[in-house]
Amino acid sequence: MRINYNVSAMLTNNALANNDNLLSQSLQRLSTGLKINSAKDNPAGMAMAKRMNAQLESLSVANNNASDGVSIMEIADGAMSEMSEMLQRLNELAIKSANGLEADADRSVIQKEVNQLTDEINRVAETTEFNGQRLLNGEFSLKGYVNGNLDVKVSSYTKEVSAGIYKIDSLVIEENPLPADESERYKVTMNLGGTDNGGFPKGATASIKDNLVTIQGVNGFELTLDLTGKINKEIDAGTFPGAPITISDLEVNVTGIGAMKLQIGANEGQILEVDIPEISLREMGIEDLDVSTQESATEAIDRIDGAVQFLSSVRGHLGAYQNRLESTISTLDVSYENMTAAYSRIMDVDMAEEMTNYTTYQVMTQAATSMLAQANERPSQVLQLLQ
Repeated sequence: MRINYNVSAMLTNNALANNDNLLSQSLQRLSTGLKINSAKDNPAGMAMAKRMNAQLESLSVANNNASDGVSIMEIADGAMSEMSEMLQRLNELAIKSANGLEADADRSVIQKEVNQLTDEINRVAETTEFNGQRLLNGEFSLKGYVNGNLDVKVSSYTKEVSAGIYKIDSLVIEENPLPADESERYKVTMNLGGTDNGGFPKGATASIKDNLVTIQGVNGFELTLDLTGKINKEIDAGTFPGAPITISDLEVNVTGIGAMKLQIGANEGQILEVDIPEISLREMGIEDLDVSTQESATEAIDRIDGAVQFLSSVRGHLGAYQNRLESTISTLDVSYENMTAAYSRIMDVDMAEEMTNYTTYQVMTQAATSMLAQANERPSQVLQLLQ
């Protein structure tokens, strides 16, 4: 027996220290409910869990963004719903004014209501907003411009029109000898030329209405140019409609930008671009709507019908975005649920299992404490040999 170094006590003390550490860790897990409380518990698991947690927070914000997008679509659709009601009233007034039984005085009164309704449509289009941003005045429509020609402007184009330069050799605008109504007073002839068709789809055609030249192609391709500046300049100069207007070497720069970008994902580039066409009397074809005569009222009926079709088309366009956003929200919800479950499997402690471990460590600590007391008593037994 040795008294200088109590090896048994040292071994028992080490065991007690280890058991006490395990007991402390178990207490920490039980009190926090987390399996990983510091990086030393599981370095790889901690790194993975932190990335997942960042992803979860991002998914939550993206979900809110998509919900805001739905709200935007609802606000815009609500405003256009009211416009549709006003267009219906305009149609009723135009039909009433086109009746041969109405006197000029009656049509004058009807015209006053028409003016008020068109002003209100314009006001709604200009003031409908979300979070201080106007929705229907063209701020979020796709942008483009014509290189080197300020008299011709890009009015609008569909998302099927890819960004790039589109070339037109010539546009010839002349008076239509047999117009269906005033809005079709002119006709247009387009020459694309070139072996690549100027970048336009093969077989693209052009038409003009209310000074707007619309170039249409397959698969929803539609590009609209505003020639108001050029036509008005020629009219002021007295050369048109006596002589045709020829515009040569047009280069239309389609930028593909301008749409509202909604961040609907947790990562860079996961965006949805929502283009909201401009809603205006001009775009709807009812600018300066006149029902003061029977002839103009008859023409107005057709123009209002075109406005109804245009507005319905835009509402359907935005409705499709709303359906997509609602599907996006559902997808984000599922992703959030599944990632939360994965995060929980890494971070959360199994309370039943940990309670079993705690009981084991507690018993082992108590046993080690008792044995350390016994080991400390062993050197005193040497006194019996010295008696």
